[in-house]
This record gives sequence, C-alpha cells and structure tokens, in this order.
Amino acid sequence: MAQRSSEWVVAMRESWERSTRITVPPEVPAAPPSTPDGIRVALLVYRGNPRCGGQGVYTRHLARELVALGHSVQVLAGQPWPELDAGTGFTPVPGLDLYRDPDPFRVPHPRELRSAADAAELAIMCAAGFPEPRTFSWRARRFLAANRHRFDLVHDNQCLGSGLLGMLDDGWPLVATIHHPITVDRELALAHAEDFKRRLGQRRWFGFLGMQMRVARQLPRIVTVSDSSRTDIAGQLGVDPGRMTVVPVGVDHTVFRPRPERPRVPGRIMVTSSSDVPMKGLVPLLHAVAKLRTEREVEVVVIGHPRPGGRVDRTIDELGLAPAVRCVTGVSDDELACLYAEAQVAVVPSLYEGFSLPAVEAMACGVPLVATTGGAIPEVVGTSGETALLVAPGDAEALAAALRRVLDEPVLAASLGERGRQRVLGRFTWRATAVGTAEQYLAALEDHRRGLGGRCRPPARAEREGWAEQSRRARAAVSGAGTVGVGR
Repeated sequence: MAQRSSEWVVAMRESWERSTRITVPPEVPAAPPSTPDGIRVALLVYRGNPRCGGQGVYTRHLARELVALGHSVQVLAGQPWPELDAGTGFTPVPGLDLYRDPDPFRVPHPRELRSAADAAELAIMCAAGFPEPRTFSWRARRFLAANRHRFDLVHDNQCLGSGLLGMLDDGWPLVATIHHPITVDRELALAHAEDFKRRLGQRRWFGFLGMQMRVARQLPRIVTVSDSSRTDIAGQLGVDPGRMTVVPVGVDHTVFRPRPERPRVPGRIMVTSSSDVPMKGLVPLLHAVAKLRTEREVEVVVIGHPRPGGRVDRTIDELGLAPAVRCVTGVSDDELACLYAEAQVAVVPSLYEGFSLPAVEAMACGVPLVATTGGAIPEVVGTSGETALLVAPGDAEALAAALRRVLDEPVLAASLGERGRQRVLGRFTWRATAVGTAEQYLAALEDHRRGLGGRCRPPARAEREGWAEQSRRARAAVSGAGTVGVGR
C-alpha cells in the first residue's frame, strides 16, 4: 500500500511538471466574410481532436466549406486542439485537460485552478463524472459575452452544456448540431458493464446527460445528420422533431478516392473505431475474424487504439488474435485513404451510429463495405447487396458470413465498391453539408429578427412519450432487417 501511494505521488508530480511545459496556442483570427451576405459564425467544439470521433472531423470540414461559401468561421475549441484549414479562425478555450495522454484522470496542481469552471471541472471528475461539456460551455459563454461585436451567430457542435441557455439569454442567435443521442451510448455501456461497480461508474460518467437533455429541449433550432438520429433524438432526449432539420455530413471525395496504384492486400480487413466502447462493435468483429482465421489467412487493421486491459484488448488475447490485429493511430486523411485502398474489405461493426463517417469514407474509396443495421447505417450506406452488405448488430456469425462473401466473390466485391462510391458522390459531400447548414443559419437569424430565437418551452411528457414509442419502433424495424442480402 505504501509503495502504491509513493508511485501515485511520483506520477502526480510528473503530471504537474508536464503541465508547466504545455502552452496554449495563440488565437488565429478568421478571414472576414468574402460576400456581402456572409455570416460571422462562432463554431463551438468542446473537444477538437480531428482523429478521435466525428466531431473534430465535422468541425474542420464544415468550417472549410462555409469559408468557401463566403462566410467567416471562428472555431472555439477545447483540448485536444483541432486541425483547421487556411481561412478558418481558431480561439483556444482551454480547460484542465484532465483526460490527456499520458496521464488521464490526473490531479492538477492547485495553481492550475483559476476559476469556478476549473473548480467544477475537477470536482465533477473526482465524483466519476464527465465535466467537459458543462465547463466548456461556461467558458465559451464568457468569451462570447466579451466579443459580441465579432460574431453574428453561434453554432454548437454537440456540447449542449448549460452555458448555451445563458447564450440564448444573452441574445445570441444559436444553432446546435446533435449527431446522435448519447443516451444510446449510455444504454450500451450499461448493458456491457460486467458488475455493479462498473454499472455505477458508467451511470456517474454519463451524469452530464441530464443537463444535455434539459438544454436540448429548450434550443430553438437543431441540425442533425440523419432521419434515424432525428427520430432517436426526439424519442430519447425529448426534443421536438419540428425544431430539427436533417443535414447529412459528407466526405472529402478528393482525398477519399480509389487509389489503383495501391494494390489490395489479400485477406486484409479494415475498421475505423474512434474509441474502445461497446457501441463500436469491435468485440463481435473480433469473434467473426477468429471464425474466418480457422479457414484462411486474414488480418485486421484497426484505426484506433484499444484501451490496455479493456474488453477489446482482453478479447484479442483470449482469441489469440494478436498476430492478426494491427492498430494504427495518428494517421492523416491521405494516409487513411491509402490504408482503405489496400484493404480487401472495410467493415463498420457498430451497434449504433447516428451517421457513420467511416462508412462513407470507405465507400468513397471504392472499398467493398460490410456494415450493421445499427441506427442510421442503412440510411447512409443504402440497400444491402447493392452498395454494401448489411447484417444485424452484434451478430458475429453474420459478420463472418458477409466478410466471407466479399473475400470469396470478386465480382460482388467490385460491384459493391463501385456502387458505394457513386452513392457517396451523389449524396454526401462537405459542400452540400455547408450549404444546408448555412440555410439553417439564415433561418435562425430571421427567427432572431422576429423575436423567436430565445429559449423554447420544453415539450410535455405526453409528447415525449409518443416520440419515444416512435423511436423504439423505428429501431426495432431497422434491426430486424439485418440479414437481408448476406446469405448465399
């Protein structure tokens, strides 16, 4: 016990030392609007990392295309910092970064606590909660209040912190993007928790959801990425569907494209997973790969890194898959597209997705895709057997069968790859995302001019229960269609 305490003290001091060497990047001003009707947008993203989840990707590409349309975009972001293109502005909104690598759940030095937001961030983490959406929104509100002359409108990228309601009270026109309801993440995390202690820990971690639900119900205008997400946000968060508009996200088809100069590697399966959580479905995929390994040589390239000692890491060891699984992190978009080009098949094994950027990236590269029917995936990838093969979520046998078909049937694989790319080019580009989002900006500004842009009345319980039933029926119908087109 004494030795562990000593090791903890040493680790804490090393963390404090690292904090003294970390500098906050300077603010970069946005290019001014390049058209007379250009809008000056403050785009909020509480975690800016472009390679960890879809929010950083969405922020970067949406901002770039909005600038190309003539608007001015200043990204307000917390750590890890975003990658942005020329013309997009950047304002760092630093928090305590309590989950940073290499010392997650760190104890900051007392000198790092400079505000009430800092104190709250530490206190919530110590209670096993996740504080960043709440405290980022407080800090962003304070910055915006001091810079009212610089922006016409605020766009929140699924922070949904309580500070957004303060921004509405301060008179800001506001649009929010909700990619999918995080209640689904909580459901799946609780379902896969292995004992009471872990279930309790998950409930505490997702404690911020109560705040996000309360905030989302009062926002006047919300953008979401699919009809499936719209239905589930209404049903699970209790948000009036009449205040939501679907604007699909896109892919940079100039980067994610076929690379004929990169030959396919026989037996290579590629999966992009932004985090080691049950929702991403890596464990069923690993079981499917283990079945395929009994009959052929296959390897899996995972874009992401399993948590040491976590469920995915343990499953790899239990199934003896270590020689067949290669994890890759920190790759650029161009490197990611090259990895797709070398794969014989890509797979999205998620139990649920509100959209699925990895699916459209793989399809844009012309790689045959196997995916599940979780959430919005069928809406995104199209008809099973034409643009992808779809299977039920969590079904390792069905995943193995679909992967086997693609690996064994080159004519089918080529057809899926070609039709998948054509579907993406016709529906999912970042320019189309920016055009649809800018239309929502104009509508929000008009609502504000007419005095309709403030807080909305939360819907009544009976309304929320009706939307919840519609969501349950929709999810059951989609999941029930999982094996269409998979069997021989």
